[in-house]
Parts: sequence; C-alpha cells; structure tokens
Amino acid sequence: MLFLDEPSAGLDPQTRLALWDIIRVLRERGITIVLTTHYMEEADQLCGRVAIIDHGKILVCGSPEELKNSVRAQKIFQLQLQNSNADGLRDRLGSLLGVTEVEGSDTGLVVFTDGRGGLLPEIVGITGDNLRDISVSETTLESVFIKLTGRDLRD
Repeated sequence: MLFLDEPSAGLDPQTRLALWDIIRVLRERGITIVLTTHYMEEADQLCGRVAIIDHGKILVCGSPEELKNSVRAQKIFQLQLQNSNADGLRDRLGSLLGVTEVEGSDTGLVVFTDGRGGLLPEIVGITGDNLRDISVSETTLESVFIKLTGRDLRD
C-alpha cells in the first residue's frame, strides 16, 4: 500500500504527467494507492474511487463517473447576467426540457442540463439582452465538489 499526500503540488506540467504515468503503472501492478489531492482532475484521472470530504466528514464516495452522474447533469451553462432576478428568469430556464436544475451564482445563474442538444439557443433566447457572457462545460469532479460544499471560502 502506498500513501501519497498531494503528490503533484508544485510540480511543473511535464513532471506531473510523468508522476501520473508512474502511479498508473503501480496501480496496474496491483498496488493499492491512497492519494489525497485538491486537484480534481488528478483524482478523476488516477482514482478508481473518490471520497469528497468536507469539515472532516465524507460527503460522498464512489467512482469518478458515479460522482459526476450524481449531480444529474452532463452539461453546465454558467450564465453571467445583468440581473439574475429579471422576469422569473430562473423559473423560465428551469422549465426547459433537459434542464435538471438552476442555481444562483455571484454573477448570474448556473443551469445544469442532461446534455441534450439544442439548449444553448433556447437559453440565449430566454436571457436575451440580460446575458453578458456564457460558458459551457461538462460535469467534472470539481463541479461535484462545489455543488456539495458550496462556493464560499472557509477557514
């Protein structure tokens, strides 16, 4: 059994990737590796099981795919808006076919979807001139972590 605590912290990109290759080889040889990391991409790439811990308590535990599927979203639209409360915007976005949840954020709204096509033009149409910027991403372990623990910085 090998314990690694933040093994890639402070490494340059080439060394980090070389370390990841070594960890993969060790796993293939049957060595159990317990890895602690704040880098969600690292956990996603290297771990068969992931536990998200907050305030010393395990919130969820499972494979990276299970955890990403647990938020019931395959695509996430981050909307930066002039006014996120305008004309029932949250409710109108939430009623779109394929939208699983709509949450507030500091700069607008976050729309979680099941990944079906055609939602981008509908979202843009509903937000209209209120939309300042939009980004689309796939669900990641980082989005799972933020959904479970919140966005606020803590002690």
